[in-house]
Amino acid sequence: MSSDAVEKQAQVARLVADLRTAKVELLSAQCAADRLRLRYSPQDLISLGERQTLERAIASVHALSRYFSQIEAHLRQEDQERNQNK
Repeated sequence: MSSDAVEKQAQVARLVADLRTAKVELLSAQCAADRLRLRYSPQDLISLGERQTLERAIASVHALSRYFSQIEAHLRQEDQERNQNK
C-alpha cells in the first residue's frame, strides 16, 4: 500500500471516529435541551436565565443548524443525482 493510500485510510478512520463522537455529543446536547424544554417555559428561561448564556446557546444552535443544513443539501443533491442515473 502506498504512503498516500495509508494516509488517506488514516484520514477516513479519523473522520469516522470524529463523526461518531460528534453524534454522541449532539445527542447529549439534545437531551439537555429537552430537559430544559420539559422543566421550564420559554418565559421562565428568558426572565430567570442568564441572558448571555441563552444568547451563546442560541448562537451555537444556529451555527449547527447552518452547518448540518449544508450537509443535508449535499446529501439530497447526491440522492437526486443517483436517482437520475438509474
